[in-house]
Amino acid sequence: MNSRLVLTGGLVAAAFIAAACSTTSSSGPYGAAPSAAPSAGPSAAPVVAPSPSPAPLPTGTAINVGSTKLGEVLVDSNGQTVYLFLADRGTTSNCNSASCVQYWPPVLTDGAPQAGAGANVSLLGTTMRADGTTQVTYAGHPLYRFISDKKAGDVTGQGVNGFGARWYVVSPSGAQIG
Repeated sequence: MNSRLVLTGGLVAAAFIAAACSTTSSSGPYGAAPSAAPSAGPSAAPVVAPSPSPAPLPTGTAINVGSTKLGEVLVDSNGQTVYLFLADRGTTSNCNSASCVQYWPPVLTDGAPQAGAGANVSLLGTTMRADGTTQVTYAGHPLYRFISDKKAGDVTGQGVNGFGARWYVVSPSGAQIG
């Protein structure tokens, strides 16, 4: 009886081994179809052209042209009117005291200023302020916002005499409007 069990067990084991090693199955040993005959041509990895790097986004403050009751004037990227200060000499700002900067915040930038809709890129520039920040200039005038302008199109700082001189909005040509 023992010899019969050994013989039967051996036959069953041989059948399992033969089935596992067989390549006649349509699904192959791991359930996938067997591969076709090897191709005659050389195998090469596909060539993928590198995609161009996206252009870096501009980091500088944008100066645009907007409409106000005074006509077309320079505005920042939020549509807030920007002003020039008649006390400035060339590109040097003369609004450096804490109180002046509080009422007339300079238009600052972290990169080259950007010319938005209607602005002339050749008139844009920068100047270094006394505190080390970089201020946007237009046609050689340092630019400022006015604290009382609350929304796009406000020009409440037009003609204000404060901190030693008058403040004016700036035309797209770079001239004061006043």
